[in-house]
Amino acid sequence: MWFFNGVIYIRADRKGAHRANYERNRKRIFATQNTCGICGHPVDFSLKVPHPMSATADHIIPVAKNGHPSDIDNLQLAHWTCNRQKSDKIFKQGHETKRQVVGNRNLPQSINWMNYNSNQPQQVQEDKKEEKQGNKRTVVRVRRRV
Repeated sequence: MWFFNGVIYIRADRKGAHRANYERNRKRIFATQNTCGICGHPVDFSLKVPHPMSATADHIIPVAKNGHPSDIDNLQLAHWTCNRQKSDKIFKQGHETKRQVVGNRNLPQSINWMNYNSNQPQQVQEDKKEEKQGNKRTVVRVRRRV
């Protein structure tokens, strides 16, 4: 419900013609889906409404942005908190996978840090990588005595 120029507007899925279709499609969503469409984690249906991780039906295109209020193609399963954080924003269909954090800082992209081994010098790591790929090259190493 919102006010505009002294007039009260009520969302179509809350009251009116779309309410019955919304409830029917919400039950279908709950019966057929089991992961949150926003974060991608499983939804526990045993948790009830006051709980922040309880199940709710989310409008993919929000009603405030002219999304259809009761169309099943515009509804997805979501956690209550995920739905509240999304608010009236529009995201891509499906959940995004989070990048794996290697450390507490941003590392330069010149090295594949997931395969990095600090016990080996960098040149030896690059040589091993090239041998795995089948590229062979001759490396001459000269050591100086100090």
